Amino acid sequence: MSIPSGLMVGTGEYTTGYVHGSPSESDKSAGVIALTMFDLRRRGKVAGLSMVGTTGTKFPGIRAHLQRAIGETYRDLDVSCRTFPEDTVERDPEAYLLALDSLSAGDFVTIFTPDNTHFRIAMEAVTRRLHVLIAKPLVKTLAEHHELVQAAKRNNVLVALEVHKRWDPIYADARDRIRSLGDFSSFNSYMSQPKTQLETFKGWAAASDISYYLNAHHIDFHAWAVTGRALPRSVYATAATGVAAAKGIKTEDTISLHVTWENLVSGNIGTATYTSSWIAPPSDVHSQQRFFYMGHNGEVSVDQAHRGYSLATDAKGFASANPLFMKYAPDVNGRFAGQLGYGYRSIEAFVDAVIAIRSGDSQPAELGHVVATAHDTLLVTAILEAGRRSLDSGTIQRIEYDDTGLPCNLLANPS
Repeated sequence: MSIPSGLMVGTGEYTTGYVHGSPSESDKSAGVIALTMFDLRRRGKVAGLSMVGTTGTKFPGIRAHLQRAIGETYRDLDVSCRTFPEDTVERDPEAYLLALDSLSAGDFVTIFTPDNTHFRIAMEAVTRRLHVLIAKPLVKTLAEHHELVQAAKRNNVLVALEVHKRWDPIYADARDRIRSLGDFSSFNSYMSQPKTQLETFKGWAAASDISYYLNAHHIDFHAWAVTGRALPRSVYATAATGVAAAKGIKTEDTISLHVTWENLVSGNIGTATYTSSWIAPPSDVHSQQRFFYMGHNGEVSVDQAHRGYSLATDAKGFASANPLFMKYAPDVNGRFAGQLGYGYRSIEAFVDAVIAIRSGDSQPAELGHVVATAHDTLLVTAILEAGRRSLDSGTIQRIEYDDTGLPCNLLANPS
C-alpha cells in the first residue's frame, strides 16, 4: 500500500478547533480535520502531516491547544506536524505555495479556508498533481468549478467536496428510501448556527454568505438523492438582514433559495426551499439541521440535530449530543474512538481513495461512487451561485445545461 503525506490548508475551527486565540465555543473545540488526520497517521494510512495558515505567530498557541485538546486527551495520539509559515511571520497569505511545494505528486491537500480562497489554492494544488479535498462550497462560481474539473482531469488527480452528511447513517438511509418514492415533489431544509459564528467568521463573512456556508449541505444531499432523475431549472433567493449589519459585517443574516426542479422522465415540476441562518440564539445544539422531503409516493423527515440523546453537566448545561458525527469522548482505555463518526468517515474515504489511486487500483474518474467528486457536484455550485446572483439582481436565475447534461451557464430570466 502506497501511503500519502497530507497538508492541511487552514488552521481555523474545523481543522484545529482554535479560534481567535482560544478553543472554539462550538461543539468542535478539538477540531475535526487535524484530529482525524492524527488518528489516520496512527493507523498507518497517512505518512507525513503538515499545516499551513496565513499567520505564523498563531502556531505556538495552536500547538499548545492541540496538545491539550488531543495529545493530553487521547492515549498514544501524536499531534506533531510541520507548520507553515515560520512562527515569527506575522502574515503571509501565500505561505500555502511553499507548503504545497513540500509535497510530492500523489500526496493530498485538505482546504478549509474562507470560501473565496478555495479556487486559487485548489488550482495550485492540482497543477502540482496533488489530490484535493475542499470544504463546502467547493468554489463560488460555476465557471471556476468547471475550470477546476478540467484541471483535475488534465493532471489525473482527485478533487472532492467534503460533504459529511453523505456518511450520516440516517441521511444515507433517507437517500436510499427517497429513490423509491417516485417523482420528486417538495423539499424544505433549514440549517442555522448561533450569532457567535458571525464573530468566528467575521474576517471573511462579507466575502461570502451564509447560503454558501450552510445551504451547501442540504443542496448536495437533495441533488445526490435525486441524481439522474431530476434537475434544477431556476433559482430565486430572498434574504433577511439587520443583525450582522449591526455588528459592522456586510452580509445577510438569513438566506432562502427557492428552486424549481423538473423530473426528467415525466416532466413533472418539484419545488425546493433551502434556508440557512447565522443569527440563531444559543440552544441545546450548535447547529439546528433538518429537512422534509415529499415524493409522489411518500415523504421523509429528518431532524439531524436531535437524535433522542441528551445530557446535562454543571460545566455546559443542557445539550443534545451527536456522537454519530464525531465521538470526542475517549474510550475506556483512553484512546480516541471516533472512527465510525460520519465527520471522520468522510475524510477517511477521501484518504482511502487517494491510496487506491497511488497503488494503481483506481483512477480518479472511477471514484464518484466513493466520494463527492468535483465533476459530480456541479449542481451544488450552480444553485449556490444562482442564489447569490438572484440576491444581487432581484431576478430569477435560470440554469442552462450542455449536451452532456451538466450545468454550464446561468441566465437571468426575462421579465
